[in-house]
Amino acid sequence: MDVVALYLGVAFAGGVLATLVRLPPLVGFLAAGFALAAAGAPEMPGLHVLSEVGVALLLFTIGLKLDVRSLLRREIWGTTAVHMAVSVALGVGFLGLLGLVGTSLAAGESWRTIALIAFALSFSSTVFVVKVLEDRSDATSLYGRIAIGILVVQDVVAVVFLAVAEGRVPSPWALALLAFLPGRRLLHLLWDRLGHGELQALFGVAMALGPGFFLFEHLGLSGDLGALIMGALLASHPSAGEMSRSLMTFKDLMLVAFFLEIGLHGTPEAGHVGLALGLLLLLPVQAAVFAVVLWMLRLRRRTAFLTGLALGNYSEFGIIVAVVGAEAGWLAEDWVIVVSLAVAASFALSSVVNRRGVELASWLTRFLPAKDPTTLHPDDRVVDVGATDALVLGLGRVGSATCAKLRDEYGLGVVGVEHDQSRVTALRDEGFEVVRADATDLEFWARVKRAGRVRLAVLAMPFHNANLIALSRLQDAGFEGYVAAIARYDDDADELRRHGAHAVFHLYGAAGAELADRAAEVLATGR
Repeated sequence: MDVVALYLGVAFAGGVLATLVRLPPLVGFLAAGFALAAAGAPEMPGLHVLSEVGVALLLFTIGLKLDVRSLLRREIWGTTAVHMAVSVALGVGFLGLLGLVGTSLAAGESWRTIALIAFALSFSSTVFVVKVLEDRSDATSLYGRIAIGILVVQDVVAVVFLAVAEGRVPSPWALALLAFLPGRRLLHLLWDRLGHGELQALFGVAMALGPGFFLFEHLGLSGDLGALIMGALLASHPSAGEMSRSLMTFKDLMLVAFFLEIGLHGTPEAGHVGLALGLLLLLPVQAAVFAVVLWMLRLRRRTAFLTGLALGNYSEFGIIVAVVGAEAGWLAEDWVIVVSLAVAASFALSSVVNRRGVELASWLTRFLPAKDPTTLHPDDRVVDVGATDALVLGLGRVGSATCAKLRDEYGLGVVGVEHDQSRVTALRDEGFEVVRADATDLEFWARVKRAGRVRLAVLAMPFHNANLIALSRLQDAGFEGYVAAIARYDDDADELRRHGAHAVFHLYGAAGAELADRAAEVLATGR
């Protein structure tokens, strides 16, 4: 218990310090892992298991939002293939150059070793990228879906590589896993009977770790891939989004172990640190390759750069490759420390970059020529809202109810703005006027400004940061109407007011006031 308390205390301190300097807590967790390793802290029992649970739940929740058919789109598989080829070539060239100029660890290494390290550094981190997208509420945006699709294809390549490198042959019984395709109907029926409480969350954990992780591992396949597939099989259930949200806190806590474990691969020396920092020079080039390839595939410049910035980091898979290579005698143990440092440093750098990712992507668009809007990818064309009085951003329960009331009781022309295609389709079927757009897109707000009639914007997105970014974008575009927003907490409400929102409604406070109105109405009318 003393060791557990030590690890929890150091992790908490690292997270707090990172927050104080305006970095994501995960950067502090990484630093805590390196601090524990440097101090010679005893190994924490079960840390690796907790780490595996966190990653499995993360991939399961990705699967709950995944449209498997999207992986067949060329902007997904084509971008992944081209990027990996270019990235490996760049990595080999860079490491080879370091070896020629006499860098201690790279000097004298075989081309096979250099190619293996370059391959390891060609992947982006699924864990980190999904955290970035969730914090922005962008996992279902176009660039978010593209980024996740690329990560999934990369994960499949990683699974194949590990199977070959470790000589693992799947069990013949692995074919029996195909029974889950028709069997998912039974899982859906069981899910329908579980309600909305802790039993639903427990069902999700059981599916991710049981038939997902454990069964796939037992049959000679990747447990992480199994968790992803199990989530994808359940993604069509109406409560998939609710389950994903219910698992969020538990999953995030388990992922603390993952970030701590990255720092425990060895005590770095000055040479390790220098080489790891040198490897960061490849990241801007890798991000640019993503952006250029996506732009060539008819994505808007902004979408291409947002995707590239999100994917501009190294992956935890790089550490696994280094460990497997060291165990097989393909490379020196020192490379495990270097790659671990490079992965951790890439997370820190990428977190700083993506904190202002929307603004940076808008600025970078000047470096690529604009395309004719009629030639753009159909999902990435900027829409016009037309003649309308009010816009409602985010069409969850609050946003859709706001749309209905403004339209039906106040007689306003209302257009809802949502980036989740499934919700757009469902709400249109219910008679709402909805456009699919990104509320953080400056070009979208410029069109709203040019329309000249919109008098009210309601920010009803579920994540506070998304509402703040949208508020900033509409102000940058010169929007002159009124802005109303929702907030869950008092400090969030205060921050929205400070940034110029004219009316802010505390979600729980507003619910209490509405409940009081209904109670008084019943008391007065007797029904």
